[in-house]
Amino acid sequence: MRIDIITVLPEMLQGPLDCSIIERAKKKGLVEIEVHNLRDYTENKHRKVDDYPFGGEAGMVMGIQPIDACISALKAKRDYDEVIFTSPDGQLLTQPMANSLSLLNNIIILCGHYKGVDYRVREHLVTMEISIGDYVLTGGELPAAVITDAVVRLLPGAIGDEQSALSDSFQDNLLAPPVYTRPADYKGWRVPDILLSGHEARIAQWRLDQALERTRRLRPDLLSD
Repeated sequence: MRIDIITVLPEMLQGPLDCSIIERAKKKGLVEIEVHNLRDYTENKHRKVDDYPFGGEAGMVMGIQPIDACISALKAKRDYDEVIFTSPDGQLLTQPMANSLSLLNNIIILCGHYKGVDYRVREHLVTMEISIGDYVLTGGELPAAVITDAVVRLLPGAIGDEQSALSDSFQDNLLAPPVYTRPADYKGWRVPDILLSGHEARIAQWRLDQALERTRRLRPDLLSD
């Protein structure tokens, strides 16, 4: 898999993309990730990527020229399954969406910034818009890192125990059940006896019951879906 990220602040992505599971996946050759500085694609001597909006609204808007130039340069090298724009009014990132994206070969993630992008970018250049929540951030770099992490961890071989990802929250529209480890008794706080019983069928049923209970209590909206 290959992920190309377009941003005006590449330094914001250095940490998240160079550690933990993402770093391991890159070293294994499971994913290629390249960050592109949008300023390298400008046609003005000051490398400006933004300008004032038509109509007099406050804030600055990312211009279409450098974005088009960067995406066109990338597309000249390979085909892309999706060109994703990170936007607070995009489609909400979910586990099923991350599952689907992890099956693709090549994606571009365009990080929004300032007041937004010239709307013609959204009309003509991107194929998918993703939000990580109903709030506004300074830019799309953190959402791009979140999307990348959510996708890369699902690639076969990225996680040591691949079955672990299948039992994550939201995979079955349920929250994950409680998990415990040693010691079985700490300050009188005991691990549920069922988990120590060795009875696989009863343990599986307990986990399902707990997942349902936690989902009903904490995220009933998932069950209504």
